[in-house]
Amino acid sequence: MKELVNRIENHLHTLSKYTATPNEGTTRLTYTVEDLQARNYLKEVMNRYGLEVREDGLGNIFGKMPGVLEGPSVLVGSHFDSVPHGGDYDGPAGVIAGLEVAKLFADSGLKPKYPLEVIALIEEEGSRYGGGLMGSRGITGKLSEDDFLALKDSNGMSTEEAMRSIGLDPMLPKKRDSKTMKAYLELHIEQGPILEEKQIPIGIVESIVGLTQLEVTVIGKPGHAGTTPMSGRSDALVAAAEIIAQLPELGIAKGEGTVITVGKLNVFPNGANVIPGKVVFTVDIRSTDENKMVKVTEETVNILQSYNQKGVNVTVEKQLYMAPTLLSAEIRQLLSNHCEKLGFKQTVIHSGAGHDAMVLAEVTEAAMVFIPSKAGLSHCPEEWSDANDIAKAVHVLFETAKALTEAE
Repeated sequence: MKELVNRIENHLHTLSKYTATPNEGTTRLTYTVEDLQARNYLKEVMNRYGLEVREDGLGNIFGKMPGVLEGPSVLVGSHFDSVPHGGDYDGPAGVIAGLEVAKLFADSGLKPKYPLEVIALIEEEGSRYGGGLMGSRGITGKLSEDDFLALKDSNGMSTEEAMRSIGLDPMLPKKRDSKTMKAYLELHIEQGPILEEKQIPIGIVESIVGLTQLEVTVIGKPGHAGTTPMSGRSDALVAAAEIIAQLPELGIAKGEGTVITVGKLNVFPNGANVIPGKVVFTVDIRSTDENKMVKVTEETVNILQSYNQKGVNVTVEKQLYMAPTLLSAEIRQLLSNHCEKLGFKQTVIHSGAGHDAMVLAEVTEAAMVFIPSKAGLSHCPEEWSDANDIAKAVHVLFETAKALTEAE
């Protein structure tokens, strides 16, 4: 166990260096120099661990251990992008877990009947291209080729341009035949306080919250801050502020874990002495109850549309919609059985954050394990999880992957 913990810590330390904001958290946006540095490291480790390495037309990375049969693969992994000024564990801990499951296979001399694949997914966070879960949505076909190529970041750079800038080929196949996937396993930090408070190292995820993301554009009329009368203004930021102020009450009214968040806002032209002519902001709506999520989305759109007056125009684009997801009962039982055999305390847990597993669950059997997050912190530089807990989860995933690949 000690050697495994050391390897996990070394992987985490190395990947933490690939950030655009040194000493201010991990900022590793998709198709950037930092992305390239991280992917080169992950591919190097995959090669060192004896895996067959390839990338698809999205930039997802796969490291395959062939099986005795040319059958569907058991996938183990997570994502390796980050939010701006985020932590070192959200995503990478799961990719590292996949790498170390593969190494345990190799070190044990096991030959899987069905292939084992370590997977490192891109743009789960949506920090560069919006929406999130892009790698898994592309694999499953929920994000079409045309829609993918049409995406642009805040600077107007397309996915195709950005991919080519770091040597990736956007013309490679993206969608993967679901028949090539037997199961998907993902380790992730909890990003909440429950496991730490209960002093339980393993949480077996039963379900994942539903998620809708909207992008709202408010168009007004720019003007001089000193010479334009208050009565003659069409201030886009004032309209946006009035809209945003009404949204929290929608989540509160629905209750039962329904939440609504405006987390990103851009003002144009963003001058201290200029009346804002355009504002773009996101709305993130989540609930364990799909009907409540749909209702809050409808109510949000109604509020937005009511501001199409007095020189202000409001448009809304749905960037992402994922229904609440129940994960595989069969694999959850396997995970639980192996926790018990290994002597690790466990509990059933619900995920209030979205994950690639919720996308892949639509096309294959999918399951997740959570490990504790210190003080429940995530999406910040203070994010931290114990490598010993990651190692315990690796052993649980290893035993589960052995069963699913029918390794001997």
